[in-house]
Amino acid sequence: MIDVTEKTIDIDKILESKMGARKKYVPRPLVAWLKHIVHQDEVNDFLWRSKDKTGVEWLEECVSYLDMTLKIHGAENLPATDDGRLYTFVSNHPLGGQDGVALGAIIGRHYDGRFRYLVNDLLMNLPGLAPLCIPINKTGNQSRNFPAMVEQGFKSDNHMLMFPAGICSRRHNGTIRDIAWKKTFITKSVEYKRDIVPIHFSGRNSDFFYRLANFSDKYVRKVNIAMLFLADEMYKNVHKTFDVTIGKPIPWQTFDKSRTPAQWAQYVKDIVYDLQQTHQ
Repeated sequence: MIDVTEKTIDIDKILESKMGARKKYVPRPLVAWLKHIVHQDEVNDFLWRSKDKTGVEWLEECVSYLDMTLKIHGAENLPATDDGRLYTFVSNHPLGGQDGVALGAIIGRHYDGRFRYLVNDLLMNLPGLAPLCIPINKTGNQSRNFPAMVEQGFKSDNHMLMFPAGICSRRHNGTIRDIAWKKTFITKSVEYKRDIVPIHFSGRNSDFFYRLANFSDKYVRKVNIAMLFLADEMYKNVHKTFDVTIGKPIPWQTFDKSRTPAQWAQYVKDIVYDLQQTHQ
């Protein structure tokens, strides 16, 4: 766990850790721009003011800070807290930040904190979020640990919250939608006999973000440049209202051999987007 200081997010230190002595060759205007685009000062101010909160309480503080209004539909579909079973909650990923925070706050409050995220390990830099995370580093040498980390999550006595696309939604031919969902949530939910609860989260990022993301995905595949702008997109989405639609749990026995795990993942993804239709 990292300590919260008045400068928890420090672009200068991050560049030094990545580049060493070569950091001095990075133009100062570029460093200043990076600090601006990740909203270093605003984020650090929030982290400092919320440093005494962790877990669900911290998530709810984020929802308040971002002035998010959440309209929850289908709350009756959330399984009872005392049924003795464990579930996998899966959602589309339209925003890349606020959706994860909001869903964590909703599920965490309902289940008294008994859930965990499978997240990119970059998010472990948020101290309030870290206790709820099973970190997934899918780059570099630690990628070989991915299966073990997933196993750790599903073997635990916590509900799982996952965004099977892995990255936030893209826009193609005018439609904003997740990329193909990875099949892990299907295979592990079957293995550990967890019913799957589908969730649709409304919202979108800016036109600029989608243009940049498509460019990055096509021409700069090794680096997700768009990820740099997620904090900026988050601040563009303050004071907004989002629809959260919770579908009926899908029994794990549904996912039999009649389709491949990848086909079942697409099946659940289609159910999630069908939920959207009820509130348009």
